[in-house]
Amino acid sequence: MPDARAKRPFPRNLDEIAVGQTFVTGSSVLTAEDELDFARRFDPQPFHVDADAAMNSFFGGLAASGWQTAAVSMRLLVDAGFVFDKGLIGAHADLTWPSPTRVDDVLHVEVTILDARPSKSRPGRGIATVRYETMTEARETRLVIVADWLVFAAA
Repeated sequence: MPDARAKRPFPRNLDEIAVGQTFVTGSSVLTAEDELDFARRFDPQPFHVDADAAMNSFFGGLAASGWQTAAVSMRLLVDAGFVFDKGLIGAHADLTWPSPTRVDDVLHVEVTILDARPSKSRPGRGIATVRYETMTEARETRLVIVADWLVFAAA
């Protein structure tokens, strides 16, 4: 279960962001129905939709789409309130999937602010670099995103 760090309010604007801040979202269970529905609609590769084919795949069993893991992570961030005043406006992101997400994984996201810098050419805005690590209850990392977000100063 995510730890008590989640009790701290998330920053809302550039002025509230500090390098090193950490946050934890709530959690979500990936059900078999959700995994298959997403895979059939958006990523119908055999190792996502066919249990027999998946057993003989690289994954050795059904694995959720990495894009589903990213989508669940985004939902957890929004539900936890980790949305800046003007939204999460992405400028750049690097994604890695260190291990496959499986049915019945209980996922949460741990957030770390890596950098926050005001724009030199556009007053009132800046870039926040944030690391998101989507993990299971057993602390197995399923997704790592390092993203640059456009963030605005307090109004």
